[in-house]
Amino acid sequence: MKYKQKVLSHGLSLLTVTAALIGAAEDGAAADRPDLVGLRDRALIGLMAYSFARVGAVLQMKVGDYFVQGRRRWVRLHEKGGKEHDVPCHHNLDHFLDEYIAAVGIAGDADGYLFRTTVRRSGVLTEKPMHQQDAYRMIQRRAKAAGIETKIGNHTFRATGITAYLKNSGKLEVAQHIANHESPRTTKLYDRRQDEISLDEIERIAI
Repeated sequence: MKYKQKVLSHGLSLLTVTAALIGAAEDGAAADRPDLVGLRDRALIGLMAYSFARVGAVLQMKVGDYFVQGRRRWVRLHEKGGKEHDVPCHHNLDHFLDEYIAAVGIAGDADGYLFRTTVRRSGVLTEKPMHQQDAYRMIQRRAKAAGIETKIGNHTFRATGITAYLKNSGKLEVAQHIANHESPRTTKLYDRRQDEISLDEIERIAI
């Protein structure tokens, strides 16, 4: 299964990898002239991590699928079989999406795709949606720029979010609901806490 790509070597945790990739995308986003691609990539990686979302559900999102309900922002994910799944936004994700949408100027384009392709390497975004292979290439490019040798893919960030949540005393059944999994067994497959424990234990071997 594809999510097994996320097994990490070189002593890097999922959280470290995700933070490094978001940081790499932020480098361009912090420039005087907004780096639209950097802002897009940070928002995309953040959305997968903070909402435990499948890349396919994220890439089908329209601008209007980021909305206010009550006193907070939500995202509406488009799952398999035409099902929709609403998830409240973490405050970091709010920040990532707000900056991206404002810089690109798409706030009024509710029916337009949220994550858009670029015109080759111009840094100009089109109206066409990114596909999974586009997201995968972006992640590989960001990983290389951040000096990460670990094999990662589109599913890495779903595992990151679930692992971080469970490490902070989150409940498995709540993680299951956020990830929209039918079974808690599926959610547990994304829990990488044991990997980090194993690495810590191996370092106890003092020779």
